[in-house]
Amino acid sequence: MGVKTILPSYELGFYALVVTCAVVYSGSGIFEASRDSVNRKAFRDGIKPGWHYFGRKMDVADFEWVMWFTSFRNVIIFALSGHVLFGKICSMTVPQHRAVMYMLYGVLAVLGSMGLVYLMIILSHCLVLYSVALAKQKWLCYVAGLCCLASFKVEPFSSWQSGFVTGAFDLQDVLFYGGSSFTIMRCMSFALENSERKEGIYSIFDLLKYNFYLPFFFFGPVMTFDQFHAQVSTQELRRKDDEMRNIRVHALLHVGAIIAVDIFFHFFYILTLPSDLKFMNRLSDWSLAGLAYSNLVYDWVKAAVMFGVINTIARLDHLDPPQPPKCITMLYVFAETHFDRGINDWLCKYVYDHIGENHDNIMKELVATIATFAVTTLWLGPCEIVYIWSVFNWFGLNFELWVQKFFQLEPFAKLEAKMSAAMSRRIRAVFGAANFWAIVLYNILALNSLEFALLVTKRLLLTGFPVSTLSIWFITYCGVQLIKERERVLAIEEEERNKAKVE
Repeated sequence: MGVKTILPSYELGFYALVVTCAVVYSGSGIFEASRDSVNRKAFRDGIKPGWHYFGRKMDVADFEWVMWFTSFRNVIIFALSGHVLFGKICSMTVPQHRAVMYMLYGVLAVLGSMGLVYLMIILSHCLVLYSVALAKQKWLCYVAGLCCLASFKVEPFSSWQSGFVTGAFDLQDVLFYGGSSFTIMRCMSFALENSERKEGIYSIFDLLKYNFYLPFFFFGPVMTFDQFHAQVSTQELRRKDDEMRNIRVHALLHVGAIIAVDIFFHFFYILTLPSDLKFMNRLSDWSLAGLAYSNLVYDWVKAAVMFGVINTIARLDHLDPPQPPKCITMLYVFAETHFDRGINDWLCKYVYDHIGENHDNIMKELVATIATFAVTTLWLGPCEIVYIWSVFNWFGLNFELWVQKFFQLEPFAKLEAKMSAAMSRRIRAVFGAANFWAIVLYNILALNSLEFALLVTKRLLLTGFPVSTLSIWFITYCGVQLIKERERVLAIEEEERNKAKVE
């Protein structure tokens, strides 16, 4: 049934009340567990002194978050502030050459932070993939690009290349593998877009301008070459109505999110708690469910902050970068589950949509998803936990299509046609609730550990059955209905905007 199906307001109010009460109840359990476990020996490495005046310690188990706001904070501020000032000067003085100026600044920043040898390694990969792009053969671009990516992700090639970079500092590995991996993805995008070009070829400087745009270089997101080239080549730089106000609002929201996470980590040790499975066994099923869900929400917030800050810089440079990921709270289908929209856009354009076409054929979808998760596994770095994560998410994505095809068969299609639109929405939300928890359970494999994922699964589906299983399923059903209501409102607003444009 259509997305615009409406439910009674009192029913939606009941759903909101149920979800609110469940979140508060689960949160209180996590808070008590955090308070009671603060002095456990197993948590000493994950919890450090924090706000002494509140008597609270801080969860510092996430290496990336701590890195951004300690050892990498000054580097971020210095490098990106310099880029903003440099970009503003270029936009005002030589807008027709701003891409070249961005490239020069990016090359100097990479040279200053990582050294000449690293820069030569990156340039050598760019040169190899540019040479391959000249042949305008897609299969050759894929083979060469994936081989180059494997050289940074598979031993002994990875250690061999990193061994050329002399010296050592805290962020060397992070910047080495981040810049290298994103470089290969950008070079592949360049090569594939060059293969699509009917007349002529792009120059090596087009590739270098694309790759060495500093805000995207080390941590992404990946903007496909066709989009970057079109946007950065625009000489008439004009702001949309209220664009600067929106940029400032988004910047303030990111600062607010950083402060909120800092406060959250002083009262809820959601990252350190899962490391002690003995202590986890003492928690209630509700607290375990809330802990698993909170870990996914936090990872989304982390991705939203990182890409949000970078995207703010890119918008100041008159670019329209990939949007931050969709919040896990607003998801109940595998097709929309991703924490890096840039990589997701890349995979969809060059692998998933290219093979799967309209995603209606089961066999084509099977081949498309296998290829997509094979590339994703290589991108993340092949290892046991990544293999397990890939298989489960591959299965979830295909299972959605199988279930959809099954219920499109004549008996079920006729039965749904006889129902009211509201009842159809309710039934679909029941399946959406089960899918929501499949997404949570499959993804905490990579975010936490296999052991924690197995513990949560066992408690929710086996030892917690039927009371915990059905009650949490019902609460999730209420949440899915609220998500569907938001989708309905957004669809109506989008339709009204389109009508206004036509008129």
